[in-house]
Amino acid sequence: MAFAQPSIEVFGIRLDEPVTTITDLMVTAVCWYAFARLSRIPVKNNVHLYLKYYFLSMGLATAIGGLIGHGFFYLFSFPWKLPGWLTSMLSVALLERAVILYARKLIRPFLGNLFAWLNIIELITFVTITFITLDFFFVEVHAAYGLLVVTTGFSLIVYAKTRNKGSRTFLVAVAFSSVSALTFMNEWGIGPWFNHFDISHLFMTASAWFFYRGSLLLINDPLAMTEKFKSNRKPESK
Repeated sequence: MAFAQPSIEVFGIRLDEPVTTITDLMVTAVCWYAFARLSRIPVKNNVHLYLKYYFLSMGLATAIGGLIGHGFFYLFSFPWKLPGWLTSMLSVALLERAVILYARKLIRPFLGNLFAWLNIIELITFVTITFITLDFFFVEVHAAYGLLVVTTGFSLIVYAKTRNKGSRTFLVAVAFSSVSALTFMNEWGIGPWFNHFDISHLFMTASAWFFYRGSLLLINDPLAMTEKFKSNRKPESK
């Protein structure tokens, strides 16, 4: 059941959906903390780069969503939701690209190249459709594809072949994201002051944290995966 959240006034300033705004900003806080921590690690590879900017862009998307999409939406028109939506789509695309790139040494080159191109085509397609229709449904579809198909699929490949802890942690993060999406879609809320948006954002916060922990594991040991994979291969006969 969808519960409408009452507005409050803080120092004479009206704030709509205050708990929803705060929980959105909780996701932002975790993402920007992750970005700051990852930025302290010298960039050694593109996986690091993509993951770092995934957190930066996702934090920006949830900040825009919380402040413009919820807290102060009465000051804006509906198209102002687009910046947050499009930034979140970019962030998911960056995450996809990171896991594709990380898994490339474990898969056929054709498959890696195919998904690398699909990553670009899919982003352009869904951004265009969302911009034209102003329908959040296409943001959800893009996120579902990026997380459930690409991130889950490539993380499973890596974990199955290497037992890599970072990929396993990414799977936990996707699980939290899936619960967040189910909560949002089914409007599972407790009451006006803790509705389906708020609960969904809490699961998003947990998801962001596990993506951060998984990113640390991938970035700090980027070659261990491939070396372990090679060591498991039978030596070729001469």
